[in-house]
Amino acid sequence: MEFLTGEMHTKYKQNIRDFWVTGLNHKNTDAAVRGLYAVNNEQYTQLLFIASDYGVREFFILSTCNRTEIYGFADNASRLADFLCSVCPGDAGTFFDISYAKNGYDAIGHLFQVSAGLDSQILGDYEILGQLKNAVKFAKAGGFIGPFTERLVNSVIQASKAIKTHTALSGGTVSVSFAAIQYIRENFEGPSLTPKMKCPSTGHMMTHPSTGSSVACRISDKKIVLLGTGKIGRATCRNLIDYLDTRNITLINRTEETAISLAKELNLRSAPIELLENELQDADIILVSTNATEPLIVKKHLEGNGNKLVIDLSVPSNVATEAQKLPGITFVDVDMLSKIKDETLQNRKNEIPKAIAIIDEQIVEFKDWYDMRKHVPMLKEVKNKLKGINIDPIFLNGDVPDCAGYQIDEEKVQKVISSLASKIRNNNTLGCNYIQAINEFIA
Repeated sequence: MEFLTGEMHTKYKQNIRDFWVTGLNHKNTDAAVRGLYAVNNEQYTQLLFIASDYGVREFFILSTCNRTEIYGFADNASRLADFLCSVCPGDAGTFFDISYAKNGYDAIGHLFQVSAGLDSQILGDYEILGQLKNAVKFAKAGGFIGPFTERLVNSVIQASKAIKTHTALSGGTVSVSFAAIQYIRENFEGPSLTPKMKCPSTGHMMTHPSTGSSVACRISDKKIVLLGTGKIGRATCRNLIDYLDTRNITLINRTEETAISLAKELNLRSAPIELLENELQDADIILVSTNATEPLIVKKHLEGNGNKLVIDLSVPSNVATEAQKLPGITFVDVDMLSKIKDETLQNRKNEIPKAIAIIDEQIVEFKDWYDMRKHVPMLKEVKNKLKGINIDPIFLNGDVPDCAGYQIDEEKVQKVISSLASKIRNNNTLGCNYIQAINEFIA
């Protein structure tokens, strides 16, 4: 993706009251509705090229299985919503009816909570941070990330990492990709798929206590097809290997090279997308994780081919409705997976107050930065004045006949400016501090 612009969209002053987020998420919509407003990379690219038509100069879009949200500067949330809906199959009127909107520090606080996993279907799901980074990177490539949004996102990332390090909010193994494995383990027809365990004394693999047979033997007999090898697909694939101890997995991706690369890395099998129907015919478990705008798995792929578990991690759904409802098909989407509850999730809930405290601290620091941004023009003016004083013969007792050859004391100037900025931040008394800065400099 190439753009001719870098900073041209963002060279203007921003008022925090004009910073908005509007969107919808798992709390007020189901996966089918969210799919109508999901934004893939192709649609995102379209938005970057038409943003000026809507008067949008600084924005980014976060579109995941849990949510579609647009963050940016606008006169109101409706402007951003119209812009977003211009590339979505869902209509703007429905979006207005079901979406939420926040501005100023409410929007900022929302972004902090989303990025920390506090607003995810599965509490503490840390995958959202990588999705945010990619979303911002995409917008920045088109020149739509300015100083405000860049500083905000950096603060958000810093807070999320601190929460990851200093709390157990993302502790344990709970995410959308892991929830899929947990569902297979608990619900797949047949013997339990609980991972085999090592004997503490011998280190040998123990057999399942209820059947006397090795867990590995049972799951390894089941053919698994994983369609989509992006970030979530890769995580799901690794979880299949690590927690279900199987490599009977066939990888398929619309970009075949991506599937081939992952298959080689993990010693698995891959197949081209053209052979999807053949591969699905004898599959026992099908996992789907792509960002296609239309279903890749349709009725003819599954009809009359026996019982299958189909888990769709995609939004919009990549399994056609007619295929989902076929006899013998057990269909599970991200909303169903989010209902999985266990001890890990309860432990995460106990960490929420600690996470919020970290967020509050970061928001205060961001507010300090924003407040100081308002004084940047004045500080630059004072800095120029001090440099002028630095070479004025009146303040040099006439000792420098050739002022043009005199070196400005940059270090001294910067020291005084830093002191002035600190006093403005603490006292907010511009006039007095201005005079004091000059006195400090010539003293």
